[in-house]
Amino acid sequence: MYRPKLEKDIRCPLEYGLDLFGGKWKSRILCVLAAQKELRYSVLRREMSNITDAVLATTLKELQNSGLVARRQFDEIPPRVEYFLTEKGKSVIPILQSICHWAGLYQEEGAEPSLPQCQKCGYRENKP
Repeated sequence: MYRPKLEKDIRCPLEYGLDLFGGKWKSRILCVLAAQKELRYSVLRREMSNITDAVLATTLKELQNSGLVARRQFDEIPPRVEYFLTEKGKSVIPILQSICHWAGLYQEEGAEPSLPQCQKCGYRENKP
């Protein structure tokens, strides 16, 4: 049976942060929700474009469990559910924008050209 080398209670805070909002999809979902405020699942799925339903549903549950995203269900027929950032989730956005800024500064030459403005997080690159 696999046993982690470090116990979870002595993990570094950076590791905790990356666990909450790191990875391919979590940061993108957070940025989309930050830009749009509240979104229905179908609209969020469309904004993400190349994510599968299973991955989106799983990732949203993980973000909810970590307290970054909340889910509001309306008593309507047909049922309506919206997702939005919690205060904890909103507090992550400046961190993601800083990462976007840093990546824009140090992107390897010859790599795919970066956008002058990130379409999701709102970071605007100021190149000389």
